[in-house]
Amino acid sequence: IWWLDPELTYGNAKPFVFTQGHSVCNRSFFPCFDTPAVKCTYSATVKAPAGIQVLMSATQSTYLEEEGVYQFYMEYPVPAYLVALVAGDLTHADIGPRSRVWAEPCLLPTAISKLSGMVERWLTAAESLYGPYIWGRYDIVFLPPSFPIVAMENPCLTFIISSILESDEFLIIDVIHEVAHSWFGNAVTNATWEEMWLSEGLATYAQRRITTETYGAAFTCLETAFRLDALHRQMKLLGEDNPVSKLQVKLEPGVNPSNLMNLFTYEKGYCFVYYLSQLCGDPRHFDSFLRAYIEKYKFTSVVAQDLLDSFLNFFPELKEQCVESKAGLEFERWLNATGPPLAEPDLSQGSSLTKPVEMLFKLWTTEPLDSVAAASSVDLTKWRTFQTVLFLDRLLDGSPLPHEVIKKLSECYSSQLDSMNAEIRIRWLQIVVRNDYYPDLYKVRRFLENQMSRMYTIPLYEDLCTGTLKSFALEIFYQTQNQLHPNLRKTIQQILSQGLNPLPAIDTTAVTTDTPAMVLEDKVSEATNGAISLRDVNVSA
Repeated sequence: IWWLDPELTYGNAKPFVFTQGHSVCNRSFFPCFDTPAVKCTYSATVKAPAGIQVLMSATQSTYLEEEGVYQFYMEYPVPAYLVALVAGDLTHADIGPRSRVWAEPCLLPTAISKLSGMVERWLTAAESLYGPYIWGRYDIVFLPPSFPIVAMENPCLTFIISSILESDEFLIIDVIHEVAHSWFGNAVTNATWEEMWLSEGLATYAQRRITTETYGAAFTCLETAFRLDALHRQMKLLGEDNPVSKLQVKLEPGVNPSNLMNLFTYEKGYCFVYYLSQLCGDPRHFDSFLRAYIEKYKFTSVVAQDLLDSFLNFFPELKEQCVESKAGLEFERWLNATGPPLAEPDLSQGSSLTKPVEMLFKLWTTEPLDSVAAASSVDLTKWRTFQTVLFLDRLLDGSPLPHEVIKKLSECYSSQLDSMNAEIRIRWLQIVVRNDYYPDLYKVRRFLENQMSRMYTIPLYEDLCTGTLKSFALEIFYQTQNQLHPNLRKTIQQILSQGLNPLPAIDTTAVTTDTPAMVLEDKVSEATNGAISLRDVNVSA
């Protein structure tokens, strides 16, 4: 349960509270069987002061104004982690026949402009693929930057961090991913956290089917290329033999399941589901299977064998061909082998968007640097966000770069990038930090002075403290710490403390137990003995 003083909200007017149950945190919210194997309906009575709007992940709600009491009821069985509450200075606007956005008043116009009419389009596309949307309403609430992850698929009420509002393409993907969870994860749930890919891998596959239907194959392939790049980056950091790269991970007693949330869960899981779809020959045949799978198992929890048995029973001709035992691509090997996916999707339909990225990266990284004129003629403002972040991620992978290269890059692109969204700017600033490019350091300071979310602060602090700029990081932190949530403050303090004498004590009386995102970052950093950016780990539940 995250309690925020008014200063930690955008409006600075009223206190705010929200819960985050994934994976096993709701045991601190209410007594429950905190396992995805158990589902039940729930009801709740919430009393709040006047002027505080309360919302929950429920299908029905009423408000008794004279008593200040809200009543909620979820009529369908859900696992404990999908029970969610938020309360604060929230106002709403309808953006479709069954959707509305909730946000602080100062953010509401932006949320409306970004999403009006869009959610219904995505829901309709998902229904055409996977059958009726069973939860009634699909509302979205935008949370303050303290929200520890990007988004959470609480049924009827998706939680999303407000910081993502400025990055249109990331907002689109994140919301569509949560829409997909309405079928994969919420209706049919993984019975054990050791098989989280049953939720995340299937939701990622469904998300990409929805984006293909609504935005075309090229855009979907570009986003997939960006994520698979990140998967291979994470694999390089963690090592191919790391057990967390398995789809069926062994969860040792006492280990927080959220430690297992990584890109393998999403992208290796997606690759396996994509492989199954390719065995059918036509993705529409696989869509038909998934509709039947949802209908059979909705409101229950399943294991991988349920999915795979259903698949083979739905396609008896594949069962006769023993596809589950195909050499090198055995289902068992997909589930239990460490390392990269056994097969990856053909992304050639995205070449019109990915080839320009590859060409520009080659111009900047081929010695001698004779092609600056050609490279500098590329106008990044005309590119899609995912093209630009793919290009910058690859430059990050190659950092440190020769000084002449980083100098020319800054001359060509720095002013263009200044006007772009935070997903792009943070990557350029990481390049600045990893290359000790002092002329642009003032932009790092300015960025951190205006950011309060984990996703846009942790990566920069990790990079600053890995290199020679720790004193610079300390200076910024002491100037900005009061605008950070105590949990984030504590995490940054831990990053800054590595290799130093203990930092002066900071008042952490409001610090609660580590959230999943915090534990994930700490554990990953320990595992890799080096900086790993939050961008490398999709922490959108």
